[in-house]
Amino acid sequence: MIETRPPDLPKYVGIGRSDAGSPTEAVAEAAFGIDPRTTCFVLAFVPEAMDAGETAAALNARLSSVPVFGCTTAGQITSEGYEDNALLLLSFPREHFRCASILYDNLAPISTTRVASVAQRTAKTFRHTAGWNRLALLFSDGLSKQEDLLVSTLDTVLGDWPTFGGSAGDGFRYEKSFVLHEGKCHENAAVLLLVETDLEFQGLGVDHFQPVGAPIVITDADPDERLVHEIDGAPAALAYAQLVGCPVDQLSPEVFSENPMLIRHNRKHFVRAVRGVTENHSMSFLAAIDDGLVLTLGRGREIVETLEAGLQLSNPAGAPPDFILGFDCALRKLEFEKKQLHRRVSDILRKHRVYGFNTYGEQQSGIHMNQTLVGIAFFEPESRTINL
Repeated sequence: MIETRPPDLPKYVGIGRSDAGSPTEAVAEAAFGIDPRTTCFVLAFVPEAMDAGETAAALNARLSSVPVFGCTTAGQITSEGYEDNALLLLSFPREHFRCASILYDNLAPISTTRVASVAQRTAKTFRHTAGWNRLALLFSDGLSKQEDLLVSTLDTVLGDWPTFGGSAGDGFRYEKSFVLHEGKCHENAAVLLLVETDLEFQGLGVDHFQPVGAPIVITDADPDERLVHEIDGAPAALAYAQLVGCPVDQLSPEVFSENPMLIRHNRKHFVRAVRGVTENHSMSFLAAIDDGLVLTLGRGREIVETLEAGLQLSNPAGAPPDFILGFDCALRKLEFEKKQLHRRVSDILRKHRVYGFNTYGEQQSGIHMNQTLVGIAFFEPESRTINL
């Protein structure tokens, strides 16, 4: 259903959601209030249980004159907070947004030359509106394993377009994930949106892990598959299980969510989340790994308090964001659920008007990371916040 606009909902983006089981019914309900004549583009975040192809076709039929972008998800962040089975549509008005899009199909194996040249060409032809701000949004197939090179390449070539993004998922099945581009869904692909807006914005990144214990070294890995075979010369899963104090046969997504590995980069620690364990005691990861990489075990600290603090944003006039577009790791949501904090966190997300989806990875400042909330806080245009 399309949301009415009481004071606690944003002014500068339309919010539509539906938990109907049928793609046609869900699209009709979520898109009910979208006016194609005044809409620049729509972002669609599709639940794992909903057929991506049927949903894309229904969106194309309903909103044929409006470009629709987005992806399948491991969960949605709606006006209800965290959800698992809701189709979420965010409509961006022409009055405040302009965009151009790029579809990178056949993403793996990645060609950084192609990625760079297409992005540069599109950015060069995108006319800059005087006084408007620029950013880029990236939606990638989270099973392509190409996000690290993709976002670092885009960050290098786009220059003054700060890039934010999230990896498409399918719950914790790790079978198929899709991105949406103008009426069609694509596997092994990524969508890049170049966006201009007269709204002010700030980027944000929130995590709650800090390093503990001695560093460890990956001594045998398959970087292309993000597989670690050995840690400190021992089978990876056995070494990890000993490190976290858990029997190897009891390792699970819940254990991984609370015991990620951290990598140090530019004096900061970023999460390299564990995806799973293979039969031969290798470990798969959700971000780049390699032989010789030095990692440290991460331990969580006040997860709710760090979230609340990270969302306490304001513009120079002291006003809070109108809304926040958020890319939140699925493993964070899993940790909240395990600790029975789901409802409390949903209340916080609603209070701060966070809308988006749960990801297989997050991208910001040229880095692909895990177990982080990456977001863009949009504020009322500066001229509207001046006290007369």
